[in-house]
Amino acid sequence: MMSIIIKNGHLIDPANQRDEVADIFISNGQIISTTKQPAGFKAEQTIDAKNHWVIPGIVDLSARLREPGQEHKADIHSESIAATTSGITTLCIPPDTDPVIDEPAVVELIHHKASNTGHANVVTLGALTAKLKGEHLSEMAALKLAGCVGLSNARQPIQNSLVLRRAFEYAATQNMTVFIEANDHYLSNQGCAHEGAVATRLGLPPIPYAAETAAIAHQLELIAETGVRAHFCRLSCARSIELIKDAKNKGLNISADIAAHQLHLTEFDINSFNSNCHVLPPLRNQRDKEALRRGIAENIVTAICSDHQPHELDAKLAPFPSTQPGISALETLLPLSLKLLDDGFDLNTIIASLTCEPARILGINAGNLGDGMPADICIINPDKEWTLDIENMQSRGRNTPFNGWNFKGRVTHTLVQGDVVFSA
Repeated sequence: MMSIIIKNGHLIDPANQRDEVADIFISNGQIISTTKQPAGFKAEQTIDAKNHWVIPGIVDLSARLREPGQEHKADIHSESIAATTSGITTLCIPPDTDPVIDEPAVVELIHHKASNTGHANVVTLGALTAKLKGEHLSEMAALKLAGCVGLSNARQPIQNSLVLRRAFEYAATQNMTVFIEANDHYLSNQGCAHEGAVATRLGLPPIPYAAETAAIAHQLELIAETGVRAHFCRLSCARSIELIKDAKNKGLNISADIAAHQLHLTEFDINSFNSNCHVLPPLRNQRDKEALRRGIAENIVTAICSDHQPHELDAKLAPFPSTQPGISALETLLPLSLKLLDDGFDLNTIIASLTCEPARILGINAGNLGDGMPADICIINPDKEWTLDIENMQSRGRNTPFNGWNFKGRVTHTLVQGDVVFSA
């Protein structure tokens, strides 16, 4: 590992309340100082970051890398490269792989493949129930021992409330966070669009607000009863923000995130049956979008994630309801988040929602530029204007509704554990 100095950069480190021009000294994969040059330090590489932002590496709370099980869409190697070109140094994989992440062997396989890429760090969520079927509890203690940082049933339903309660109780005894994609399976009823005027006009099967909010309300009661630490994933509507705010005010140990695309798109973006806007939860209305933005600004929701779901071309070519939901989103997580600055958002709030806050939710040693921390670092030219072109995307999935969008702010360097894994 090289000794590196990053000079003259504008250090933005919300975890340590740093917002100033400073140098960073790196040795043996760690940050050894951000104040003055240590005695005897000799840099083998110097990166001039003058007029650039230097932030902790981005931590993405949800990225489906398609491996194992769907390598025809993408794999850990390709998506890790896409991540680091976009400043993301840690990726969290939900458990709905094939096979499901419900036993240590699958965890070890993913970690082994990720370490061999030499790019982004990869952490895993274990299955809350065996095979995600919602019938029997998984071996949570074994999954934790294998390295899982949390538990989830992804979007698969646990219809038996007694099983759900026992799962929460078991997770609490293991001191593991449960990651919840709130969805009432019966209310969503295989819908594909927000229940509103647009879905009605287009004749698309609807998903009502209650599919999300009823599930949140139900799970909040069980969280209060069991004391489990819980994180609500990918909120999509105004009422969900209200429920999370009220629960936090009552002292529940919960957190929440929003996918970056939900902060910019609404139901009107599916007007022309644009299948690249087919996502779950669905794009809601303008009022919901504004409420989600307020949730970030007011620190009710503390994290923004990509909800990365790469697909092959054919997956988006069928009639809208038959297409597969999801966006290839690693390469738009940072630019979409920075785009919020144009609407008056605080820079430190945005950087925190991408770095220290998701790291805190996962309970990992990341998102922080303090001395002794792993040297996972992103350097950004804040003045660089560019246009997203799907032909230049690094992800194998090109399914994005943001093709042709103009952005400001471009990653120039990404370091993972002290190695420069990307340099523009």
